[in-house]
Amino acid sequence: MTKLTLTLTLLLATVPVWAQRTVVGGMVVDDKTGRPLAQANIAIPQSHVSVVTNDDGRFSLKAGTLPDTILVSHIGYASCRMALRANRPSDDLLIRLTPTAIQLQEVVVWTGDPRELVNTAIRKIADNYSRQPELLHGFYRETAMKRHHYIYVAEGVVDMYKTAYGRSTSRDRVAIRKGRRLLSPKRGDTLSIKVMGGPVQPIQLDIAKNLDFLLNADDLSHYAFSLEPSEVIDGRLQYVVSLKPSTPATYALFFGRLYIDRLTLAFTRAELTLDMSDRQKATRYMLIKKPTGVRFKPKELTCLIDYRTDHGITRLSYIRNTFRFNCDWRRRLFATSFTAFCEMVVTDHQPAERRTPISGRASFDARDAFFDKVDYFRDPHFWDDYNIIEPTERLDHAIGRLMKKHSRR
Repeated sequence: MTKLTLTLTLLLATVPVWAQRTVVGGMVVDDKTGRPLAQANIAIPQSHVSVVTNDDGRFSLKAGTLPDTILVSHIGYASCRMALRANRPSDDLLIRLTPTAIQLQEVVVWTGDPRELVNTAIRKIADNYSRQPELLHGFYRETAMKRHHYIYVAEGVVDMYKTAYGRSTSRDRVAIRKGRRLLSPKRGDTLSIKVMGGPVQPIQLDIAKNLDFLLNADDLSHYAFSLEPSEVIDGRLQYVVSLKPSTPATYALFFGRLYIDRLTLAFTRAELTLDMSDRQKATRYMLIKKPTGVRFKPKELTCLIDYRTDHGITRLSYIRNTFRFNCDWRRRLFATSFTAFCEMVVTDHQPAERRTPISGRASFDARDAFFDKVDYFRDPHFWDDYNIIEPTERLDHAIGRLMKKHSRR
């Protein structure tokens, strides 16, 4: 059976094993419209533990004991601090966030060149991010759909060692602590193809640490910059700088927005979309390997990189990549559309010893396929002791259908 192998860059979320666990869960919605809010951050104050909501706005946060409060935040909304009580249910909360109205007196206008604002934020990276090596824990998930049907799901708990910001990423490591995968057993559903990314995303896409990805002088020289209206993230006002290709490069460029904290000038968020105007350049960026005779046609690559500031230090919080592409075969009349997602959420962190706590042999390499490193879905209580990104209702149903197909074989 051929298999779909996605080496993607994205998502984080995991947490240490608890002797006993308390679950805080529910849904985050827009207070005015009732619309579910995806990728809202839920954190326990005075701790390092956090998760994000899924595309349905739902979350589940596990802790050793019931926290007194949880802090909920989302871009463009006022943060909400919700008190929890032991005698009240805390596993089906409905949390309403109110859109933030930016007062005119709060807005500080940047009168200089937006490119210089980005350059200033780059120079302040060493002040705004961790100066010590850290061990991050996270949850990673990658999925693939053929047309509108899920054909592949893989997820795992990962550990990430990151050296101090200002240093290179050469000693940064990612290791898989626990993982599982599920692939459609239907012949013809799957295709052996490999696109960029994987659990190494927190190394590759961390724009504040890996300047070679985007924030270097050579790359930035190909972009035009403009200042957009300010936004609010976690109660803090943000400059928003948009970028778009302005001069040709030998590789594909991005359209996007960079969010920069008004007070600290830390990068807090990046939204990037790969320029698809040159299909060959886009293919070289996205595609690593494909079978002979298959024609790969890129349609979309979007990246979301989110950070969270805690006690004056800004850290990577969440990454999400979306890949859309078509594949056809020379002797077939119609192309088949595929969509792949990968995301990672950081759920906990701690200081790391000076020596690298993840050996090179144990680490996940960019050339590795996540599919080959984890086992088939078996244990229904696989994630009981870990914080994860809750599967959407649609994904949950898809997993059930795929497992039924496997049980019939």
